[in-house]
This record gives sequence, C-alpha cells and structure tokens, in this order.
Amino acid sequence: MNLPNLITLSRILMIPFFVNFLVYKYYGYAFAIFLLAGISDGLDGFIARSSKQKTKLGTFLDPMADKLLLVSSFITLTIIHLIPVWVSIIVISRDIIIIIGALMLILFQDDLRVSPSLTGKATTLFQILYIALLLLFTVIGKSINNIKPVMWIMIGVTIASGAQYIYVWFKLLNSNGK
Repeated sequence: MNLPNLITLSRILMIPFFVNFLVYKYYGYAFAIFLLAGISDGLDGFIARSSKQKTKLGTFLDPMADKLLLVSSFITLTIIHLIPVWVSIIVISRDIIIIIGALMLILFQDDLRVSPSLTGKATTLFQILYIALLLLFTVIGKSINNIKPVMWIMIGVTIASGAQYIYVWFKLLNSNGK
C-alpha cells in the first residue's frame, strides 16, 4: 500500500461522513468533504504519476472511489429532494450499463484493455461540477434552479457517454466473432 492508494482509500472512507452531513442538512460540511475528495482525487493521481507509484490496485481503486462518491451523492441528494429522481436514474443507469458491459468484455475477451473515453471523462467532470454547484448554491442560499443549464449539459454528456460505451463494446464483442 503506497501513499496514492492510501489517499484514494481515505476518499472512500469520507463517503459515509459526506452522506451523513447531507442527510442531517449540514451542507457546508458536506460541501467541504466533497471538495476535499476532489482535491484528494487530483493529488493521488499526481503523486502516483510523478513518483512512479502507479499500481494495479490504484488503477482499479481510483475510479471506484469516484463512482462510489458520485453514486452516493446522486442517491442521497435525490432522497433529500435536491435532485429529481429521473436525473439520478439516468446517471446511475449509465454506470450500471458500463459495469455490465465491462463484465461482458471480461467474459468474452482474452485481453481486456479499457480506458476512459473523452466523453466518459467529460461525464465525470460535469457530474462533479453539477454536484459541487448544487452544494455550493445550497450552502450560500442561492436557488438551485440557476444551475439547470449545467444539469442539462451533464445529462446530455452522460447519455452520450453511455451510448458511446455501448457502441464500442458491441463493436469489440462482434469483432471477436463471439
């Protein structure tokens, strides 16, 4: 276990605190944890690359930490009525589709090498931006209706990314003749 992996693990361990603060309406603390998680995400990647400490565990754990934080965010914010249910359904459905697609590729491909696409990275960026702005606007007392354009962009990119992953996976599965 190296420093980048410990930082990533700490990000995962922040999630229950983040959810707890949301549920009990301590939005300022939730926002602070969300920002800290974002900083730690950049920090662990920077340390791993610059000190040549990239590990197989880290390549799995880092995106998993991001997904756990985002899914927890969307579910909790939906439960407390800050995000519409249909928005969370779109976001989480895309993640489920990605997981199922990855499992199919693992089953049917000999050498699985999947890297995030540009639209996949954009999706993560806009999901993080949407959650951060939602929390910020809630903390400062601004109407969250002001961030609807970001929400619509996030939804569009999320749908486009999901469609792109489905297309690529079908292409990969069909190219193998199975």
